[in-house]
Amino acid sequence: MDLAIVGAAGSCGRQLAVQLLDERVLLPSARLQLVGHHGGPSEGELWGLRADLKDAFVDDAPYVELVTEPEQIDADIVVMLAGGTVPTDPNLPFDRAALGRENYRLFAAYADALARQSGPPPVVIVQSNPVELGVQVFADRLGRHRVLGAAAWSDTLRFRGEIAAELGVGRRQVHAYVLGQHGLHLVPVWSQIHVKGVDAASVDTLVARIRSERFMPDFPAELRAEVEHLLELVRTSNAQSAYDFVQSLPADLRMAVKPYFIHYTSGRTTEVTTAHAVADLVTHLIKGEHRVFPAQIALEGEWLDIHGVVAAPTLLGLEGWDAVYPLELAEDEAEALAVAVAAVDEILQACA
Repeated sequence: MDLAIVGAAGSCGRQLAVQLLDERVLLPSARLQLVGHHGGPSEGELWGLRADLKDAFVDDAPYVELVTEPEQIDADIVVMLAGGTVPTDPNLPFDRAALGRENYRLFAAYADALARQSGPPPVVIVQSNPVELGVQVFADRLGRHRVLGAAAWSDTLRFRGEIAAELGVGRRQVHAYVLGQHGLHLVPVWSQIHVKGVDAASVDTLVARIRSERFMPDFPAELRAEVEHLLELVRTSNAQSAYDFVQSLPADLRMAVKPYFIHYTSGRTTEVTTAHAVADLVTHLIKGEHRVFPAQIALEGEWLDIHGVVAAPTLLGLEGWDAVYPLELAEDEAEALAVAVAAVDEILQACA
């Protein structure tokens, strides 16, 4: 299968290309398109990246070519990593709706170009933010089952990692989900955690200790307050104190706050985890393995009567996603998910 990375010159795009080639996900007979902007700085940077990739993976790399116009994309899978990002200066305000309006035009330009192509449209994996907006724009033009967002999987990987750290096991032993919105309205699903090699009573004890009397619809307010405290620490240029603060948080808040810590202390996005999450989805799509991943998708009532874009437990197929796994949620988790859907819809309306 052929793959195109839109925004390949960016830090996440570069990481994704390296991870895919290092893991030999793409066969030598496949084609990897590095997509940049014609006349922009990315065009020159992609020539250097192409040469570097060929030097590093000369024996078994796919054919790597450069693309500088949306109409030139010709791939089975397209990964959307381009667009504006959150400011890395902790003193600057962040307006999610403004970011959405900025990236909407880019999403629409690529979605329109792909929709005009003859033949079946590609599967599109969106990781640019707001990821829910990107999913909606591409789904409207290409069909919703061919579009999914990878951000829920990166959130879930972090959540599983924090639970694993609490129990002293490997992340692969932990089965858990993060649903909802990629942002303040994350929904950690504590009610459906299973850990291989750990007895259920120990897992229940951990869940009870962390969840205690907390109410999941309150999670966005908790998260907002902790992020604000983190930013105050980062503004003092005391990264050690900021890190210690993040580590002191409960596992779900630690999972959600840590990306902000990485973003504002490193001066760049969470490029390694972001690329790793996308690479996982690409790998399973190429292999054609049916597996449930949390992903942002456009729902039309298939699960919990939700209509809109939100992260849901999604069964991947050969040409995108096939169905939603009927994961059972606790009552307050379902309420939190409804709040997340409303928050996403508000952003979509503001960017329309």
